Amino acid sequence: MAAVQEAELKVIVFQLKNEEYALPVQFVRSIEKIQHITRVPRTAHYVKGVINLRGVVTPIIDLRERFGFPSVPYSEQTRIIIVALQDVEVGLIVDAASDVLDVPTSSIEPPPETIEAVEVDYIHGVAKIGRRLLILLNLEKVLGTESRLS
Repeated sequence: MAAVQEAELKVIVFQLKNEEYALPVQFVRSIEKIQHITRVPRTAHYVKGVINLRGVVTPIIDLRERFGFPSVPYSEQTRIIIVALQDVEVGLIVDAASDVLDVPTSSIEPPPETIEAVEVDYIHGVAKIGRRLLILLNLEKVLGTESRLS
C-alpha cells in the first residue's frame, strides 16, 4: 500500500530585516538583480517606480517600506522578485532571496495575534521548518492598492 503524500506548498524564501519570508512559487515569475528604477510621480512612498523588464514596464515596490521598516542601501544581495497576481505583474524589492522550499501544509499555522515584523493583515501564516520560522505573505493583501498601478 502506498504511503499518503502530505500536501506541500512550494515557496520562494527571501529575507527582510533578518527575518525569513516566503511566497508561493506559483505567483513568482522571476528573481532579478537590482537595476535602474525610473521614479513615477505621485505614487505611494513604497512604490519606487518602474523598470523595463524584457519589454514589460513593471511597477516596483520596496517591501521594507511597504511594511514600515527602515530602508537600507541596496547591496549585492538585494533582489527584485517579480510576482504576478491575476493580470498584474509587480516587482518586490527584498534584502535577499535565498531558496526554494517545499513546506508541508501541516506545518503552517495561522498568524499570531501580534507579530512585530509586519501587520498581521499581510500574513497568510507562519511555517515551522526545523528551527526556521517562515512568514508566509498574503500577496493579495500586500499588493492591495498597488494593483491599480498598471
